[in-house]
Amino acid sequence: MTQLEKIHSGDIYYPSDDEIMKEQLLCLDKLYDFNMTRPTELDKREEMLKEMFAEIGENCYIEPPFHANWGGKHVHFGKNVYANFGLTLVDDTHIYVGDGTMFGPNCVIATAGHPILPELREKQYQFNVPVHIGRNCWLGAGVLVMPGVTIGDNTVIGAGSVVTKDIPGNVVAVGNPCRVLREIGEHDREFYFKDRRINYENL
Repeated sequence: MTQLEKIHSGDIYYPSDDEIMKEQLLCLDKLYDFNMTRPTELDKREEMLKEMFAEIGENCYIEPPFHANWGGKHVHFGKNVYANFGLTLVDDTHIYVGDGTMFGPNCVIATAGHPILPELREKQYQFNVPVHIGRNCWLGAGVLVMPGVTIGDNTVIGAGSVVTKDIPGNVVAVGNPCRVLREIGEHDREFYFKDRRINYENL
């Protein structure tokens, strides 16, 4: 198995292999071009993302600057995904994001890790584990999601959280490490922020 073939296997591999670097740099050139687009070039951005990503649905929006190790080559977005400034996708292997999910500013989704053993890190070895984020999630500003994590549908991850383990669907979770705070329930049908009530007639 070549080093390039190992990137999706979960095995330890050498990420600076010549074959890997050749492919990766082509992706990063496309990412550079995306980040250089003007704010008015929305149609151009949409077309570029279709070329850059493994899969991307309709009505997705990513606000530059956008950072990704492989320029989105291993990223699978559903439709209506929104990402604010500074999204970083460490997409050395696959990242899956469901329909309608939103990312606040400066979120990081990481699939890559390095061995704890110093002798292996000295040789720059790496391994990758996919990340799965469900549909209709909201990740607040500065959320970090670690390799191998799954986040269930409809879940809200509070700003600044570090998600090291799986989080179920339909909950609010916060903290470092991120833990479930509560389920989404009847209170959330009445209030949208603290004591501010939802006026359904105006929606």
